Amino acid sequence: MVDLASLRSRFHGELLTAADGARFDAGRAAFNAMFDRRPAVIARATSAADVMAAVDFAREHRVPFAVRGGGHSVAGYSTIEGGFLLDLAPMKGVRVDAAGRRVRAQAGLTWGELDRQTQAFGLATTGGRVTSTGIAGFILGSGSGWLERLHGLACDNLLSAELVTADGRLITASADENAELFWALKGGGGNFGVVTEFELALHPVGPMVLGGMLLFARADAAPVCRAYRDLLRDAPPEWGGGIAFLLAPPAPFVPEALRLQPAVGIIVAWFADHARGQALLGDLRRVVAPAADGVQPMPYCALQSLVDAGNPPGRRNYWRSDNLHALDDGAIDTIIACANRATSPFSNIILQPGGHAVAAVPDDATPLGGRTAPWQVHCYGSWESGDDADHIAWVKHTERALAPWSAGHVSLNFVSDADGSRVRAAFGEAKFRRLSALKRVWDPDNLFRFNQNIVPAPN
Repeated sequence: MVDLASLRSRFHGELLTAADGARFDAGRAAFNAMFDRRPAVIARATSAADVMAAVDFAREHRVPFAVRGGGHSVAGYSTIEGGFLLDLAPMKGVRVDAAGRRVRAQAGLTWGELDRQTQAFGLATTGGRVTSTGIAGFILGSGSGWLERLHGLACDNLLSAELVTADGRLITASADENAELFWALKGGGGNFGVVTEFELALHPVGPMVLGGMLLFARADAAPVCRAYRDLLRDAPPEWGGGIAFLLAPPAPFVPEALRLQPAVGIIVAWFADHARGQALLGDLRRVVAPAADGVQPMPYCALQSLVDAGNPPGRRNYWRSDNLHALDDGAIDTIIACANRATSPFSNIILQPGGHAVAAVPDDATPLGGRTAPWQVHCYGSWESGDDADHIAWVKHTERALAPWSAGHVSLNFVSDADGSRVRAAFGEAKFRRLSALKRVWDPDNLFRFNQNIVPAPN
C-alpha cells in the first residue's frame, strides 16, 4: 500500500489514483495492450526535485517502483500492477545549442517532440522510427534509427546525462565525470538510475530529405530482397531505411488493388543529394517495377512519422530481434517464408542494414554487442485480439528459423519478456559482468529492477 500523505508532503507534481478516472486510465495506458496494469499511484514528475523525492519515497517505503518515459516499453515496464509509477511525461524541456550542435532534452519528451525542436535549426540526432516513442528508454537501450549508419546509434550521440541515483542524489555522468556509469548508460537500460535530462550531439539534417516507400507485390519478394542486399554492399552511410514485409498501406500513392494486401516495402531514408539517391534507387526499379512508388523529397519530420500509422498504441505486441552475420539467399528465403506465415495482418518483419557509423565505434565503447553485424532483423508480432500464444509462437518460430545466420546478439529494446538469458545476449558475457559489477556499486539493492534487469553482482 502506498502512503499517499507521505508522498504528497514531498512530491510537487500531480498524483493520480483510480479515483481520478479517465486521467488515471490515460496515465497507466501502455503502448503494448498486453499489459493492462493498475498502479496504486501515478506520480507525474515536473522536475528533477520531484524525481529525487520519488526515488527516496520508493526506497524508504520499499514499494514496487516503475519509471515511465514515453510508455513504449514492449515488455510492459512502463506500467506496474499495484505499485508506484513515476511518470516523466511532464518533463519536456528542450535547450538547443545550434552553434555547438548539441541539445539538452528532458526525459519526458517523445522523438516527435524533440525532432520538431531540433529541426527548427536544421539539426537532428538518431531517434526512434515511431514519433510517439519516448527518448529516454530508447537512448538507454542503445537506440536504432534511420540516421544510424550516418551518425551512429542514439547512445553514440549521448554526451552527458543528469540522473537520480538509487540513494536519491542528482548527479551528472559523462566521459569526464562518473565515466564508468556513463558507459553503462550508453545501452545498459534503466538499471542505474532515473535519467532526468540527456545531452545529445546534433548533426545537420534536412530540412528536406529523400524518403518514402517503394512497394512491391509479395510474390516479387525474393528478387527485390536480393537486389536490395546487393545495393547495400556498397551503399554509402547516407543510406538508411530497410526492407519491410507488411500490408500495403491505404495511402494515396498505393493502387486500390494493392491496399491492405501483403507486400514488400523498401523504406527509403536518404540523407544526401536527392538526385544521387534516386539514381541508386534506379537499380532497384530496374530489377522489378514497383507496384507503387511513394519516394519523394519530404521534411525530415515527415520521414520520422512514415511508419506511425502502422504502429498505433493499443495493440498487443511481442517482438524479437537479432543481428545477422550474413544475408545470403538462404536467409532471404527463410525470412520470406516466415513473413508469409504471419498470424496477424499487423505483424511484420523488418530488415535493416548496419555498418558505417555503427560499426566504426569500438566494441568496448558501449555495452552494446554485435556492432559489426551487416544486418539486423526485427520480428514484430502485433495483433488486436485472439490467442496470444499463436502470435508469440510465430515470432519465436521466426527467431529459431534464422538461428543459422544469427550473430549472437539481440537488441535490448526488443527483449519482450523477463528472460535473463536474452538480457545477457544483448551485451555478451564479459560486458554483462561489467554491468553487473557497476549495478552493485550504483544500485546494490536493485531498486531499479522493473526493467530488462541486470542483477547486482554478489559481494
